[in-house]
Amino acid sequence: MFKTFGWSFAITIVALAIAFVYGGPQALVLCLILGILEISLSFDNAVVNARILERMNPFWQKMFLTVGILIAVFGMRILFPLLIVGVTANLNPVEAVTLAMEKGDPETPGSYGYLLHEAHPQIAAFGGMFLLMLFLDFILTDRDIKWIRFLEVPLAKLGKLEGASVILGMIVLAIAGATSGEKQGIVLLSGLLGMITYFLVNSLGNLFDVDSDGDIDAADADLVVHSGPSGAVKLAGKAAFMLFLYLEVIDASFSFDGVIGAFAITSDPIIIALGLGFIGAMFVRSLTVFLVREGTLDEFEYLDHGAHWAIGALAVILLITIVAPINEVITGLIGVVFIGAAFTGSIMRNRRAAAAGSDTTREQAEAKN
Repeated sequence: MFKTFGWSFAITIVALAIAFVYGGPQALVLCLILGILEISLSFDNAVVNARILERMNPFWQKMFLTVGILIAVFGMRILFPLLIVGVTANLNPVEAVTLAMEKGDPETPGSYGYLLHEAHPQIAAFGGMFLLMLFLDFILTDRDIKWIRFLEVPLAKLGKLEGASVILGMIVLAIAGATSGEKQGIVLLSGLLGMITYFLVNSLGNLFDVDSDGDIDAADADLVVHSGPSGAVKLAGKAAFMLFLYLEVIDASFSFDGVIGAFAITSDPIIIALGLGFIGAMFVRSLTVFLVREGTLDEFEYLDHGAHWAIGALAVILLITIVAPINEVITGLIGVVFIGAAFTGSIMRNRRAAAAGSDTTREQAEAKN
């Protein structure tokens, strides 16, 4: 635990100290709130990340914790909001940074927070459709293990239709566009770009992929370095790099709700970077590595399902917020509820399996006697 989460706790202490020096007790409290918000929003993110990360060799797992954290903190929590404001207000980078440091009221037209809020429909449409496609591709696939059976069984049957996920995605996007009023054009375009981005990164992730049995072509034999304790193939080289890119895009998509929601708490970019980035993003990465090292996803088999249902709920929430605000507490709790329910269901499933195994062993012993 200390080896995995030690750096996260250390960085949290440093970030809170910087926040206190920067803005006093109020800044420290806001920084802590943002960190907790980001962690609560990202339980499903950690589970999905872990499922991808466990297929990479140790080198690429370390890359996720180093280069990946730089992308998450500086790319999504600092540069991304500046880019959105710069494009929306037609500002150059220096002007965007100057505007951000003014810490204007989000209710004041022309302020940094106001401009980012104005760009929310296109951000929500892009992120919502990307995450929706991720959810649909998972839930429309027929899997041996099913969690919410009364929903997952018919959805798996629906998934046998050619292009079912694309059709459902386009229907949802059409509804989102039809209800977005004067923002209809930008919502439809942003949502379509979100779908295209998903298909692109998903294709990159599968470009050097292996099949379900872990077999690969002889020409790609250098992509496999060893098999882990679970027997899963560990990828390196081009295969791991493609999965790393796929992982970073997915990780970035999960950041949209946190970045936007942060401006309901503070418009100070320094506090947002410290809370969301240095505290939240670091803990999410540590949690991801913990899940991989402990084999938690294999032990608690419903966690994958819970995470993807949480992703589906988050996608719907993002699309709804285009026309109606939803409290960030609700958004954060939905992910926690799904993951918690999946974890509890996994424990109960394991106990039933253990009990059935004990009964079988007893019957075999009695038969021998």
